[in-house]
Amino acid sequence: MDSTTPARINVSIGTAAVLGLARVPMAVAPTTAYLMLGGRCQMTCAFCAQARDSKAGAINLSRVTWPEYPLSNVVERLAQATACGAFRRACLQVTVTAAAYAQALAVVQAIKAASAVPFDVAFLPHSIGQVRQVVEAGADHVGFGLDAACERAFCQVKGGNWAHSLALIEQAARTLPGHAGLHLIVGLGETEKEMVERIQWAHDLGITVGLFAFTPVRGTRLANRHPPLLAVYRRMQSARWLIVHDLARIEEMAFDAQGRLLDLGAPLPASGELFQTSGCHDCNRPFYNEQPGSILYNYPRPLTAEEATQAVQAMELREG
Repeated sequence: MDSTTPARINVSIGTAAVLGLARVPMAVAPTTAYLMLGGRCQMTCAFCAQARDSKAGAINLSRVTWPEYPLSNVVERLAQATACGAFRRACLQVTVTAAAYAQALAVVQAIKAASAVPFDVAFLPHSIGQVRQVVEAGADHVGFGLDAACERAFCQVKGGNWAHSLALIEQAARTLPGHAGLHLIVGLGETEKEMVERIQWAHDLGITVGLFAFTPVRGTRLANRHPPLLAVYRRMQSARWLIVHDLARIEEMAFDAQGRLLDLGAPLPASGELFQTSGCHDCNRPFYNEQPGSILYNYPRPLTAEEATQAVQAMELREG
C-alpha cells in the first residue's frame, strides 16, 4: 500500500458480523457493506456523532457502532463475501479531514482491484473534479449528504454554503449522469412540502434519493430533539416512492397552509415496498434509524401484509 492508503478502516458492526470480524446477533443482515473513513469530522453538523464538537463515541455514526479493522483484512473478506452473494454493494462514508479524500480514493481503488462489487462513496467534495475522480476510481455512485431539505434547516443544523452545495450537486448530476445520490433527513425542521420539493428536484435531475429519519444521538447538539412523527415519515416515504417511480409529481399532490401533505395524487401499491429502506439499490441499512424491536422507520426487508397495512394507516392522510 502507498502512503495515502490507510492501514485501518471502520466497519459497521453488522457489516463486521457478515465479514466474520465480529460476533453479534442480527435480526436482519445488511445487504450492503458499510465502511467509514476519516475519524472525527471537521464539520459541526448538529445531528452527527462524528461532528467536531460532538461528545459521542469516536466509533459511532447515527446509533450504529463502527469498530476499526485492518484495511487489507476487510478488502479480502469483502471480496469473498461479495463472491458468495452475502453483499451486493459496498458504501464508504467519508468524514471531512485533511487526508480523507486521498485516502478515500485509495480505498475505492483497493476494493475495486479485489472485487467487482458496486461501490458508493458518500463524502463532501470541494469541486466537480473531485467527484469525477471518485467515479473514475470505480465508484458507482457519489452520495451527497445535503441532509436538509431547505436552506433554513441547512443553516440551523449544518452550516456551510447552501447555494454552493445545490450548484455542485446539480453540476454532478448533469456532467456525470447516473452517478449522483442525495441523502435527505426527515425531521431537521423542514415542512413536508419542502421535503417533497427537494425530492422532486433531485429526481428531475436524475439523482438517486435516500431518505433517513432524524435520529437523536447522545453527545450531539440535537440529542434532545425528537425523531419525526411516524405519520410524517410514512407520508414522505410514500411521496418519494411515487415521485421516483414517475407515478406522481408534487404538482399533483395537495398540502395545507402549514405544508402538511394531505393528498398523494396517486394510489399506493399494496406490497409495502415504499416503506423499505430507500437509496441505492441493495442498500437496506438495518436499524440505522431505530432499535430492533421498536417501530421501524425503514424496513430492511420486505413487509408482511399486516405491516404494509399498518404503515399505510399510520400516514393519517386526510382530504384536502
